[in-house]
Amino acid sequence: SGQKVCYGAFKHSCYKLAYFQDLSRRVGFQEARQACEIDGGALLSLESEAEQQLIENMLQNLTKSGSGISDGDFWIGLWRSGDGLATSSACPDLYQWADGSTSPFRNWYTDEPSCGSEACVVMYHQPTANPGLGGPYLYQWNDDRCNMKH
Repeated sequence: SGQKVCYGAFKHSCYKLAYFQDLSRRVGFQEARQACEIDGGALLSLESEAEQQLIENMLQNLTKSGSGISDGDFWIGLWRSGDGLATSSACPDLYQWADGSTSPFRNWYTDEPSCGSEACVVMYHQPTANPGLGGPYLYQWNDDRCNMKH
């Protein structure tokens, strides 16, 4: 359940957003990663501010389409393997893109990544949440536990 949209301007020319209002259909990070790979793609690596903006626009269009889309974060392809240095100041540098991209672009929410047991990254989509210190929980990134369902 995702619509594929293609553009010419980016390294990733096609994107597919999958959003499940039905909580029972949401999946953990590795399941999401496998679903993308089975589909011939990869969990999204965001490589620039322009690409981040493109995805935000796609999500806004999805929200506007009257599908009743509500709170629900989206997995992206950023994660941290192992937890040897998870609590050190080096932790943010340990995150890597699942598709092998080396892009240094990051769009963390204030005070993220929190590291510890959280090693997989979502793009926030919490339109009904009260804003936190970093503003609304919309489109910035947050590290979460990999077994959470998104």
